[in-house]
Amino acid sequence: MTCSTRKRFQFSLACLSLAFAQGLSLPAFADGYALLPRIVESNGCPSCDLRLQQLRGLELTGADFSEAILREADMKEIILLKSNFGEADLRRAELERSQLDGSNFVNASMRGADLEKTHATDSDFSGADLRNTDFNETVLTNSKFAKADMRDASFIRSDLNGADFTRAKMDAIDLERAKADGAIFENARLRNSDLDRISAVGANFEGADLSQVLLSSANLTGANLRNVDFSGALLRHVHLGGADLSGAKGLDPKRVIGSCGDDKTIIDDRIKLATCE
Repeated sequence: MTCSTRKRFQFSLACLSLAFAQGLSLPAFADGYALLPRIVESNGCPSCDLRLQQLRGLELTGADFSEAILREADMKEIILLKSNFGEADLRRAELERSQLDGSNFVNASMRGADLEKTHATDSDFSGADLRNTDFNETVLTNSKFAKADMRDASFIRSDLNGADFTRAKMDAIDLERAKADGAIFENARLRNSDLDRISAVGANFEGADLSQVLLSSANLTGANLRNVDFSGALLRHVHLGGADLSGAKGLDPKRVIGSCGDDKTIIDDRIKLATCE
């Protein structure tokens, strides 16, 4: 237990004692704080019902919260490195500004959770329900989202470099200004998504569904865009230098506007590109 965590526990216990002595009703968060020493001692709480609990500032490494119910829990600014949340219920949990690097969220239920400005590098969200989840300004480098359901999630200005979204459902996702260099979107479904100003240099989108997406001022230099469905997509001022669009379908010359490529770009001859500077 760190000094800062120990101080919080001591403060919480002192408040509990005073409340009992004065016959006062305890605030809703008291139970959550009273649980913290037990959670620290056990290094987690697998299969526990911790819904609505106050766990803010908890600091552990390798903790086990697998199959725990953490629905609508206050987990802001927690530090739970290399921890296990596999199959946990984190719906609408508040996890802003937390540190979760190297953690396991496989098959977790996280619909509507708030992870804004959280660090979760090298973490595994494969198969998780991430619908409507807030990942804005989150650092998720090299994390896995294979087969996750991410519809209507928001990743504005997030760092997704090297992340794996293979076969993920990403309909109506917001990736505006996200960094996704070297990321894998192979066979992912991104219909009706916003990819304006995304940087996806060297990313792999092979076989992905990019129908109806917005790609304004995006950087797709060196990207693998083979067999991508661009039906109804708008590519305005997109950098396609060195990109491979072999077998891409649905590209409408009227909707590829002011975009550029180079002598290594492979694209339908009907599409006329300026030369990237």
